[in-house]
Amino acid sequence: MVRAAALTNYFEVAQHLGLNPHQQLRQVGLSASLLDTPEQRLPTSAVATLLEESALAANCPNFGLRMAESRQLSDFGAISLLLSHQPTLRSAMDTLVQYRHLLNESLALYVDEVGKTVILREEIITDPPVPIRQGIELAIGVLFRMCSALLGAHWRPLSVNFTHDAPPELQVHRRLFGCKLEFGSEFNGIVCQAADLDKPNPLADPTMAKYAQRFVESLPGATEQSALAEVRKAIYLLLPMGRATIEQIAQSLGMNVRTLQRRLEESGVTFSDLINDVRKDLVLRYMENPRYSLSRIADLLGYSVPSSFTRWFTSQFGMAPAAWRRERQIKLEE
Repeated sequence: MVRAAALTNYFEVAQHLGLNPHQQLRQVGLSASLLDTPEQRLPTSAVATLLEESALAANCPNFGLRMAESRQLSDFGAISLLLSHQPTLRSAMDTLVQYRHLLNESLALYVDEVGKTVILREEIITDPPVPIRQGIELAIGVLFRMCSALLGAHWRPLSVNFTHDAPPELQVHRRLFGCKLEFGSEFNGIVCQAADLDKPNPLADPTMAKYAQRFVESLPGATEQSALAEVRKAIYLLLPMGRATIEQIAQSLGMNVRTLQRRLEESGVTFSDLINDVRKDLVLRYMENPRYSLSRIADLLGYSVPSSFTRWFTSQFGMAPAAWRRERQIKLEE
């Protein structure tokens, strides 16, 4: 589920592009009245589908990003006060990772520090899987706006990365991000200087931060997170990095391997089951991007030997990956 606030600015963007927002909402089983209360919970898959179908109907491949352009820190709801009074962006990101389920239960975030650079990796995981291009662009746009609110409007990251292909026109992307754009990337997220994370926030107030912390922790579900959902999110983020081992996943979630295995057993699944499910979802995203070679896809899914990837893909989809791509291309040309 996701807060209705995720659709802030939807009506304005839809109407500006000539759409009837009420009709678009009805097509995915939502109503305008649900958006009146920002804390109202909506199915993430319905929200993602709404954005995709609206982009298609308006012939606007940057629909989600247009919604992100005018987002404010206050749109984060109850945790916005806690975020705004963190001493640094690093602290704000840690806070966002800790409480992200209060905003969007499908949101996966990971701060990956490599030397003097940091990758803020972001994914959206829906069940069942649905197209999420617009949702990803909205989420990354909102994350960028949060960073800018804390670091100042002058801040620019090193790059903004998307796993999907570039749209025909990049004016909105350049206007919002003002930095290098990389499409067909191995991850969705923002790359910035590690030093940016430790720049002081001049507006931070430690007393207000403590007050906000107590308030957020008093909210229903603030400290309750599904172990199964958290493991799935961690796999989505760490698999393309070659770090989706049970040891790495357990460490990223702050628990030992035996505790993680016990919690998964309580949910009736194994770690290998989750790895396979995530691979099946990710492989379709990668296969639909012609810029990804089969060897690159194999590597992103954790297969060091391409033949092992081919055997796995064939067992899951009934044909070799090369044949799957040829068949899909024929269907697209018909």
